[in-house]
Amino acid sequence: MAASSATAHAHTNRLAKEESPYLLQHQHNPVDWFPWGEEAFEKARKENKPIFLSVGYSTCHWCHVMERESFESEAIAQILNEHFVSIKVDREERTDVDRVYMTYVQATSGGGGWPMSVFLTPKLQPILGGTYFPPRDMYGRPGFATVLKRVAEVWKHSQAKVEAQTEDIMEQLRQHTKSKKARRSVSDEGAARRLDACSHLLSQRFDDRRGGFGRAPKFPRPAEINALLANHIRCSETDEEAADDGHSLEMALLTLDKMAAGGMHDHVGGGFHRYSVDEYFHIPHFEKMLYDTPQLANSYLAAFRVTGRPYYARIAADMLDYMLRDLRHSEGGFFSAEDADSLDPATGQKKEGLFYLWTEKEIDEALGPDKAPLFKKHYYVKAKGNADLSSQSDPHKEFGGLNCLIERHPISETAAAMGMSEGEAEKVLAGCRETLHGIRAKRPRPHLDDKVVTAWNGMAISALANAARALAPAPPPRSFPVEGRPPSDYLQAAQQAATFVKERMWDADSGRLRRSFRLNASDAGGYADDYAHLVEGLLDLYQADGNPQWLEWAYELQDTMDSLFWDQVGGGYFSTTGDDPSILLRVKEEYDGAEPAASSIAAANLFRLAAFSSTEHGTKYRDRGVATTSAFGELVDEMALAMPQMCCSLYLQSIGHPRQVVMSGKQGSPDSEALIEAAHSVPAPDKVIIFVDPSVEAHAEFWRRHNPEVWSMVERGASKAAPRAVAYVCHNFTCKAPTSDPAKVKELLREDHPSRPNSSTAPSAVPRLSEIDISSIITSSKS
Repeated sequence: MAASSATAHAHTNRLAKEESPYLLQHQHNPVDWFPWGEEAFEKARKENKPIFLSVGYSTCHWCHVMERESFESEAIAQILNEHFVSIKVDREERTDVDRVYMTYVQATSGGGGWPMSVFLTPKLQPILGGTYFPPRDMYGRPGFATVLKRVAEVWKHSQAKVEAQTEDIMEQLRQHTKSKKARRSVSDEGAARRLDACSHLLSQRFDDRRGGFGRAPKFPRPAEINALLANHIRCSETDEEAADDGHSLEMALLTLDKMAAGGMHDHVGGGFHRYSVDEYFHIPHFEKMLYDTPQLANSYLAAFRVTGRPYYARIAADMLDYMLRDLRHSEGGFFSAEDADSLDPATGQKKEGLFYLWTEKEIDEALGPDKAPLFKKHYYVKAKGNADLSSQSDPHKEFGGLNCLIERHPISETAAAMGMSEGEAEKVLAGCRETLHGIRAKRPRPHLDDKVVTAWNGMAISALANAARALAPAPPPRSFPVEGRPPSDYLQAAQQAATFVKERMWDADSGRLRRSFRLNASDAGGYADDYAHLVEGLLDLYQADGNPQWLEWAYELQDTMDSLFWDQVGGGYFSTTGDDPSILLRVKEEYDGAEPAASSIAAANLFRLAAFSSTEHGTKYRDRGVATTSAFGELVDEMALAMPQMCCSLYLQSIGHPRQVVMSGKQGSPDSEALIEAAHSVPAPDKVIIFVDPSVEAHAEFWRRHNPEVWSMVERGASKAAPRAVAYVCHNFTCKAPTSDPAKVKELLREDHPSRPNSSTAPSAVPRLSEIDISSIITSSKS
């Protein structure tokens, strides 16, 4: 959002000099806003005024409401400017500030959300906190103006008492967040039980009719789906399959099905909205967040790998095509979000969801009498509007006459009712969706938050890289909003995003990341989740394209993460470095919510890095991974549902050393690609794919340093007459005989699962990794 000329507005405050889209939204408020920083703190100390801290983000609906009602009010601004130093914070850019005061708000009120409104002493200690405040007293609750006057009055007359109370509160929070040494390490044998416990707890909350977990509102939480799919794989490879009886898979798939069919899915433009306000995944809160899109895409890709159902591949492509079409920076990074609200030309006011909703008349006029009946049948379009499935769908009666598209029937039922074949019906519906997309594009579009966040781009790199391999054998055909892209487009997009982050948001000299980028890299340094998600994305990108530069950078970032965020006392990773004195608490995230905790992702990264590394260095990474899971062992024992992604990492730990699929061949050759696709096609979260082209010096130099055992094996084979590409399936540095047959690679990955009771994790008579002589495969390939 470009800063407007000051002459066009009655007010322009110092936020006009900022780059955050959220702060720029408030640059013309009459409130004398400051960004978080020493200028504001010094003013509060010098004038002995309390601070009013307002935290939000640019696509937050209730943040917009509070701005219209309170921050654009001259009367409220006068109170703020006279009695407070007002600070505005973008939570997506300064998650360190947000975490400290959200910890306080949740501890004192039992809940939290945005906008977050907190009153602080000049020492930055919290006095009072909440979320949205209405402008005036109503329903027995004080309005914002009343709260401001009361806080100002208490500060004026009882400052010493207030300061004493805030000191006590801060001490309690420090004790609550204080590092504690783990009582015991989580054993490999006990680690898998946490995944089963998580699945069992999810089954108790599972909505077996409408999908999802618990009651409305229903949030997509990819970590839950990931845990269920991992538990299904674990059970199907052990003697516990009968005990699970396929229930983990059933819960995951029904939830994915209902989310994709629901109105939370943007059927016309692709992608998913933030969450559903009702129990049917129908009426959403309409903002679209980057962090949801790639995480959910990865979940649908995992379901596709497990089931082979093209439907899940199509939904994954739907989300990624939306991301590439609407959220992509011209240089390859990805923007943060699209707003829930858009302008209503009829009233000149912004309304939630208006961009995405349709009247029946609009559908009829756009599609005509030949196509509209089919479309209305399939997507539950009604003259009076369709927000009628639940009392939760439209409690304020905002959506009368408007339709949020939802698939209430499978395509087979719709086609039969209209006397058509499924293929014909789907083709017509795809054309209708594309027609409506063109019409919708002419409407006033929701605001785009165009900052690039490191962690979320790491997620995007991961999903795009995984899609490039998962979809390669049979790419979903064009069926708008799926554009029918070749999978190589997804790989190229992942590579470009990684390059963008490296060139724009990483300092090679210090090895440190920045949190975000807009016109320039932000002043805020990267947080633990930025490092964790970017490392995850780079590991997936390496496995997709075999270029060791990504793995090299992942090693560097992991080492930097360890030095900046590792908890030397309790294990696991703090969210922040502890370098900023204005951040009063060093918090360790203990919840896998819409975004998983940094430690949950980092633990899996460490186990994977161990498998890429030499025996010596692999032990270091694995030991740190175990220390990370152990730091949260007691929490997971008590509340496994708090950290389902950590339960997935515990599953990796339980396996021991992840399996390695070591491949040697010419990069990009058909025989190499066939082996790589075979390895990717088997759903096995415990495997890593190592590709080495011995003819490329960068490959040779990298593997000599990081895993000489792998290089020794590849080099010995390369010294023979030029063979076909070969693959070795290895576990605990013990390998099966090499093969050039893609079908054999699949067979070995399916039969040699380390979770099987009879699968040995100790060295055996099978040759050690560096001792295999691949001349046998050369001989067999000539016969």
